[in-house]
Amino acid sequence: MITSKTNPKIKNIIKLEKASERREQNRILIEGRREIERAVACGFEIDTLFICPDIAKDGAGMTARSIEEVSLEVFEKIAYREGSDGLLAVAIPKYADLKAFKPKKKNPLIIVLETVEKPGNLGAVMRTADAAGVDAVIIADPRTDLYNPNAIRASVGCIFSVPLFACSSEECIKWLKDNNITIYCTYLKASIDYLDADFKKASAIVMGTEATGISQQWVDAADQNIIIPMNGIADSLNVSVTTAIVTFEAVRQRRDGKLCKASRM
Repeated sequence: MITSKTNPKIKNIIKLEKASERREQNRILIEGRREIERAVACGFEIDTLFICPDIAKDGAGMTARSIEEVSLEVFEKIAYREGSDGLLAVAIPKYADLKAFKPKKKNPLIIVLETVEKPGNLGAVMRTADAAGVDAVIIADPRTDLYNPNAIRASVGCIFSVPLFACSSEECIKWLKDNNITIYCTYLKASIDYLDADFKKASAIVMGTEATGISQQWVDAADQNIIIPMNGIADSLNVSVTTAIVTFEAVRQRRDGKLCKASRM
């Protein structure tokens, strides 16, 4: 059992709290049984699993290249969230090239987040993407680490289940157009109600930042700009909320379209 906070493995976990160190070592941190199990189920390899017997009710069934037990004092040093279940993993991330991605559906549904900054928003969007069965999430001009521990936490491990890409806006726009995917940008001006958009065809729903919204580059690239009408004094919603609303409208249209087609047979 590791009982010293100065143990090299413990000191390295503290280093991995920094995005630059995660990139350098090609490692990420995953805390919590549910998140770790979902990562493994989605094909992510666990390098080292740290278990605190004083907190963890059961570490049975957890697999990793190596497993280390740590004292309560040490685990409190490396845990990054309250109410932890005593399990923390160092895992190997997966970074995919968007150019090589070929959607399996003829009418894929893609979510694009432009310059997302807050890991919590990224995690919440990934949770929505998983629930909606989205084909991919693309982060254009990212300003946060894709596998930030707080993004993993906010996604409840769903960040591992949906194809996730990071690239420049130019690369993303080119890929969407090359694949004949209609670009719908959420935009306050010169837009149609999102309920009037046709999401049954291959579609990309593009979200900007809460602070500045979508960039002019995306406005110009859009096939159609859409808006969620506001009935109160608010002029916008949180990006993760907006994404969920529009994404599930797309899901509804696709589901109802299938039902309507079936009813005519």
